[in-house]
Amino acid sequence: MPSPITKRKLRIAIVGCGRIAKNHFGAIDKHAEDLELCALCDIHPERLKAAADSSGVPGYRHLRDLLTNEQPDLVALCTPSGLHAEQAIAAARHGVHVMTEKPMATRWQDGVRMVKACDEAGVHLFVVKQNRRNATLQLLKRAVDEKRFGRIHLVHLNVFWSRPQEYYDQAKWRGTWEFDGGAFMNQASHYVDLLDWLIGPVEKVQAMVSTTRDIEVEDTGVLNVRWRNGALGSMSVTMLTYPKNLEGSITILGEQGSVRVGGVAVNDIQLWDFAEPRDYDEQIKAANYETTSVYGFGHPLYYKNVIDSLRGEAEPDTDGREGLKSLELLIAAYLSARDGGTVSLPLEY
Repeated sequence: MPSPITKRKLRIAIVGCGRIAKNHFGAIDKHAEDLELCALCDIHPERLKAAADSSGVPGYRHLRDLLTNEQPDLVALCTPSGLHAEQAIAAARHGVHVMTEKPMATRWQDGVRMVKACDEAGVHLFVVKQNRRNATLQLLKRAVDEKRFGRIHLVHLNVFWSRPQEYYDQAKWRGTWEFDGGAFMNQASHYVDLLDWLIGPVEKVQAMVSTTRDIEVEDTGVLNVRWRNGALGSMSVTMLTYPKNLEGSITILGEQGSVRVGGVAVNDIQLWDFAEPRDYDEQIKAANYETTSVYGFGHPLYYKNVIDSLRGEAEPDTDGREGLKSLELLIAAYLSARDGGTVSLPLEY
């Protein structure tokens, strides 16, 4: 286990100052008593300068220079997914803890290498799964863990969002296999994560995908799932919804309960019906929240667990091995779509 960091603020550097970085800046501000932003890194000079001027910390074009000069305790990787592996390994070799945005990598073996490198260096690897911290999903997770559904028969997820061509044209890495991944791997990654986190280990997957935008990867896909516990499920994902994001939902149907959590980003419990009531059922309305952001509000809560873990006061909610579970599902889905068959898990033994 890494040695706890106590009696001082944790020094954190943000690598990548693009779209998702603002969530990290906000989370760091909310935990100012425990966190000190010490440096930034971005290959785009104008974006780096703007972020550095705004935050008042040094900016670096190259991660190796940041790691050498600033000696952070933790780096937050907000870069294109295909870069995460090499950046995480570089940080680990400097003895720096790593927090990476989703997905942790675009290739299975890259994810495995990240876990191994952090293990060997004796540092934590955190994989951001902030949606797990949303109040609606916390209640759903509790109901599943307490076996309130009885036997779960059927699970279905929808991610009906809108990403016009202009979104993909913002950067050359968007919509590429190497750096980004498609609708399943990038935009709907947190929903794929729910398949294992909520329901349990997956036995088999079947997938089909299609591409309409001018990109390498899929913008639409369907997925069939069989879990080891016998439940069946499916997932429908598209980035072609007109004219804006419509829905991010999960429905679970069991022998003693039915639940649907909908809204634009699983933020609205629309059905909560169980044979046996519990006291926390009264919290349902309070758990619902309004949002126009598909990111939700889970980053500050996720950061709290990271801080507590680095202080030696908690175990990581989602470490590298937990991150590998959803990466394995994603890779299995792509293998199925490519080969037109059923893929069994685990991918390797």
